[in-house]
Amino acid sequence: MRSSLLILLFCAGCAARVVTPVPPPAPAPVQASAATPPVETPAQTPPAEAPAAAEPQATPAVSASGAPVAMPSPAEVAAVVTDAAVRENPCPVDAEEEEDEASAATDDEGVSEEGEMQAPLAPAAPAGPLYTADLSDEALTEAWKKDPATLGSMSIGFVESGRQLNSVRVPDDKDWLVVSPDIAYGTQETVDYVVAAIRAVRAQYPNVPPLRVNRLSTKDGGYLRPHKSHQNGRDVDFGFYYPTAEPVRERERERYIDVAMNWALVRSLVVNTDVQMILVDKRVMKVLYDYALSIGEDKVWLDSLFNAGFNSLIKHARRHRDHFHVRFFNGRAQELGRRVAPLLALQPDQNLMMYKVRNGDTLGGIALRHNSSVVAIKKANRMRNTFLSIGRRLVIPLKGPCTHCPIPPPVQLPPRRLPPQAQAPALVNTTPAASGKLPNPCTPAAPAPTPVAVPTGVPSGLSTGR
Repeated sequence: MRSSLLILLFCAGCAARVVTPVPPPAPAPVQASAATPPVETPAQTPPAEAPAAAEPQATPAVSASGAPVAMPSPAEVAAVVTDAAVRENPCPVDAEEEEDEASAATDDEGVSEEGEMQAPLAPAAPAGPLYTADLSDEALTEAWKKDPATLGSMSIGFVESGRQLNSVRVPDDKDWLVVSPDIAYGTQETVDYVVAAIRAVRAQYPNVPPLRVNRLSTKDGGYLRPHKSHQNGRDVDFGFYYPTAEPVRERERERYIDVAMNWALVRSLVVNTDVQMILVDKRVMKVLYDYALSIGEDKVWLDSLFNAGFNSLIKHARRHRDHFHVRFFNGRAQELGRRVAPLLALQPDQNLMMYKVRNGDTLGGIALRHNSSVVAIKKANRMRNTFLSIGRRLVIPLKGPCTHCPIPPPVQLPPRRLPPQAQAPALVNTTPAASGKLPNPCTPAAPAPTPVAVPTGVPSGLSTGR
């Protein structure tokens, strides 16, 4: 009887100790293999066997075998959550109005040079194809010293801190409208891609109105207000296709655009060009995605374009509800720009570097630091005074070689994301100038007219070949 009473009192003391401690911390993730039984929690363990578990300690997570477990970083957790959310809803629409016009962000907010981290000037051996293999180092140096124009277009530096050389203006044509000719310069590759993409849409829709080609870069590249990019000839702003040649000025452009023709443009850019990314508002993305599904495009392929997270080809960007921002890879122009970087001092007129103005900078201090002069900097940037704004990109003429200027790494062109062969662009809509307009961007698109195969010999304008 006495022993039973002692056991009862002892258990009562254990129970009191379990109820009163400080609340335990959130459970840490624990790794467990199939061969190792799961670790029991204090709630699953009898009180007499785990008295020490009642006092929480801030110890790192361990696996069942006792080895420390690497905790996921906040960025990794956010990436998983974001990817799951995107797959759940490919293009969500906010309940409230977008902060587009209320925000003070520039037109290229969120646009960055993905996959092109800045590298030191030390030469790097290309890990892939050399897109200027026809030029040896000696031939390149000789051509640069004698006549740089013979080398063709060059994309020097980065889209957010670069310039271009031997640029080409988008020609005038009935299939498109060059809105601002003085800032419609790009590399030869970029201009060729623009022409090829628009021509393919014209081949599919003969009655399509002219497409508005907005901004590319200035003739020599460099900072183009208010953009962060558009500096080295690889960025293009396209307007939308509308049912008529006159653009719609309404805020909700996705309700008025010609969805069929705009999807044909996006498809043409993906299939016929080395496009790096397409930036547009998520509401327009929603309409295009739904329309593409409704006409039988492969869903897996579409998800690789729209819903692949960081690897998506088509991405949301604020203040892009009225145009596409398209960036192209330029194999030859980028590689030439990388290879001539150490040779810039051989051409004094081209011996330039890009500098971003920081807090406390003065024009005299920048000139002294980079072995330049105030007069040369003002002339190169067409400045009327010495006033500087933080964040502005300046062209700095150099008096000698730049030994610390960052340059892009060797160019690597990824394979084009072509649709499955079964869904190759051999189908066209027989209804001329089909609008494809959706009454509501949040609802699925209405079924498109039944497509028919293109007869043999009639070009569809959308070749899947390189």
